[in-house]
Amino acid sequence: MFIINLTYTTELEKVDRFLNDHIEFLNEQYALGHFLASGRKVPRTGGIILSNAKSKSELENIIEKDPFYENELANYELIEFVPSKTCDELKFLMK
Repeated sequence: MFIINLTYTTELEKVDRFLNDHIEFLNEQYALGHFLASGRKVPRTGGIILSNAKSKSELENIIEKDPFYENELANYELIEFVPSKTCDELKFLMK
């Protein structure tokens, strides 16, 4: 499992121009089963995505399709972790 920590590298006005394209990218990745949760940071300096990609290289290939990545609007930090404890609703993450 991965935490993707996006940090914007440009002004929000430019980010907002690509926001709909980014949302389409997210929707596609949810449909493919690659993403589990996502949202904006507070304050709005970037976002967080939880991914169950099988490997870091697979995730890197996925991220390369993100319009924020393609247009150099954000830096991406990939944090891999193995869930060892969850609430009952998220037990499926421990497989």
